[in-house]
Amino acid sequence: MSHGYFIELILLLATSVFIVWFFKHIKLPPILAYLVTGIIAGPHALALITSPEEVALVAELGIVFLLFSLGLEFSIPKLIAMRHLVFGVGSAQVIITLLLVMGVCYFMGNNGTTAFVIGCTFALSSTAVVVKSLNENGITQTKRGQIAISILLFQDIAVVPFLIAMPLLASNGGENVVVALLLALGKGAIVVAILLSVGKWILPKVFNQVAQVRTDELFVLTAILVTVMAGTLTSFFGLSMALGAFLAGMMLSESQYKHQLEADIRPFRDILMGLFFISVGMQLDINVMSREWHWILIGLITLLVVKTIVIKQLAVMSGETRNDGLSAGLMMFQLGEFGFVLVALAQQLNIFSAELSSTLIGIGVLSMAITPSIIANNTQIVDKLDKIRGKQDGGYDETPNANFETKLKDHVVICGFGRVGQTVSRFLKSEAVPYVALDVDPVRVSEAQAAGENVQYGHARDKAILQSAGAVDARLIVITFGDLDKAHVVIKNVKELNSSARIMVRTKTDENLKEILEDGADQVVPEALEGSLMLVSQVLFESGVPMSRVLKRIRKERENRYGQLHGFYPGDVTEVTADRRDLLEYIHAIAIPLDAFAVKRTLAELNLTHRRVEVVGLRRGGEELALPDEHTVIEALDTIIIKGKPRRVERVERYLMTG
Repeated sequence: MSHGYFIELILLLATSVFIVWFFKHIKLPPILAYLVTGIIAGPHALALITSPEEVALVAELGIVFLLFSLGLEFSIPKLIAMRHLVFGVGSAQVIITLLLVMGVCYFMGNNGTTAFVIGCTFALSSTAVVVKSLNENGITQTKRGQIAISILLFQDIAVVPFLIAMPLLASNGGENVVVALLLALGKGAIVVAILLSVGKWILPKVFNQVAQVRTDELFVLTAILVTVMAGTLTSFFGLSMALGAFLAGMMLSESQYKHQLEADIRPFRDILMGLFFISVGMQLDINVMSREWHWILIGLITLLVVKTIVIKQLAVMSGETRNDGLSAGLMMFQLGEFGFVLVALAQQLNIFSAELSSTLIGIGVLSMAITPSIIANNTQIVDKLDKIRGKQDGGYDETPNANFETKLKDHVVICGFGRVGQTVSRFLKSEAVPYVALDVDPVRVSEAQAAGENVQYGHARDKAILQSAGAVDARLIVITFGDLDKAHVVIKNVKELNSSARIMVRTKTDENLKEILEDGADQVVPEALEGSLMLVSQVLFESGVPMSRVLKRIRKERENRYGQLHGFYPGDVTEVTADRRDLLEYIHAIAIPLDAFAVKRTLAELNLTHRRVEVVGLRRGGEELALPDEHTVIEALDTIIIKGKPRRVERVERYLMTG
């Protein structure tokens, strides 16, 4: 292989790394970063890649893995539970938006196939951007959030027939669209029957055998093989490979291997999807965008107005409030990642010209770029629209103005009524300690209230909700959910209410213990470390240590912020993710050779505490000196045992060797 390919690959990767990093800092979705990378690296800008078509060929696998992941998440029970919104509002939104946009495009002179594909593209929204923004703003469980998620769910389903129909529409030149769609559905039914049969009778046995081998590499290879083979089968029927991948994922969605498959496929999916969006960006001609900017702006406004109005009207017709529908419409107005997939496929099939593809991609990029800001400020936007129109919707307030008020005094407020919150409440009830719990899951709240629990619906991060729950007069505020950002907000609001209540925060680990205490929490309870303490207490007691001494040791450990539980010896199979590596502490033994810098120097001279590591032991001649003092002189062949974060441990080891 020519070195030129490696140089192009290096330049492409370097550009991707920098732009993704920059976009993360300005809080824009990675999809946009990959598109911008493609624009810069493409033939219309710096031309870093001489053969964009080869990149596109590999990038198609990204779509295959994306549809496989989508199939894994496809839950029939979830679909049934939300059928009213999914098949009512969701299906109507896709069909009406498609027909409206298709009619406008046909009226403007486009042929039926082109108009149909543009309509399909405009009908879809971005699952990745919308769901991520909903989670970040804490509005996933609100009514407007549920409307948006329901529509996205149907859109994800609608992608499959769109991908089936496009090659057939292109092959017959747009004639007899209905016959082409029926033919596609017929072929799809045959493929579904074959794949579902394989999935029911063969795949479980295959994955059982693979799982028994206990080899991660084999499991990953099998998952990739199943995905690609399913895609190849559908391609033999003249259908999209993506359809086969979706069906393969759907077959395995109810299996015990679902989560492992999802975890194994994710790295391949993310990298190849990034490559796919880079290939889409390479097709974007900057000259076309600058020349057709007015059409891009018109398309963006059309997209915003049409989808927002359609979703709002459908939501109102289904019994939702006008403002909930309007908010959901604003959230869903953008083009989605599958829209880019359809545009790329349409250009490959010669349905779209390069100029039309660039225009549509330009509309999609701009719409996705402004979506996070619109979702974050959707309430304010709706309020301003209300003021302009002189109308108000009384049913819009979801949480800030609570519909309850507790009369309790000197009680406990439990923020979050999940597994931990419910456990806490049971013990409080058994000791006749009054409490009120807050949760945002309407089903959970309804079930608990029916059982007589003092649980109220509301976001604990809203000051008005905390006030209604009696936080000012409470004895204790217990924050049980694991979301650190939300916990910060709750602590801040409790302090602003001038409450004298003590604040206890439950976390999974102690990584952010210091930060939470500095925020104003009185006590942090790391779940993982508390579990270790309980095990230690049982071990000590069963080993003959008196219970009074055990309890004293446990109490001292908590007061010292779990100092004895920090640090561990890493190994080859230590499971530490990249984002947590620098948050944990390692214990590392360093053997001092004859000519090391540290030889004949005291620990005080080496001043390792200044380098933010702790010397926890020293071995000399087979004997251990526990907690050596600062006057201890290091001798050749000593072994120094230090504790600290990985990078600091590595730097200290180099320092002890070379100075």
